[in-house]
Amino acid sequence: MLRSLFIIGGGSCLGGIARYLLQQYIQNRFPSSFPFGTLLVNILGCFIIGIIYDIATKGNILSPATRLFLVTVFCGGFTTFSSFAYENVSMYWRGSFYTLFYIV
Repeated sequence: MLRSLFIIGGGSCLGGIARYLLQQYIQNRFPSSFPFGTLLVNILGCFIIGIIYDIATKGNILSPATRLFLVTVFCGGFTTFSSFAYENVSMYWRGSFYTLFYIV
């Protein structure tokens, strides 16, 4: 049980660090009041989840435990609903026109 908790914690940590670095890179590279970094991270995370599931189901290459780790733990730490929600509220309070597009 303790080993599983360390694996989950480590994978979530790596996913969170990857998310932060990519978000910061995108926001610094393309400065905007719109959170393009979070949008890209969430799209990329969903794409990665789709690829992992496709590989896992068609080729039976990944074990269920590996698939669970990559999708739930790493991609769960990589994608972020909390940043998405925070940025939507921030844009709303600033009166940003793009809020409606980001929510959809």
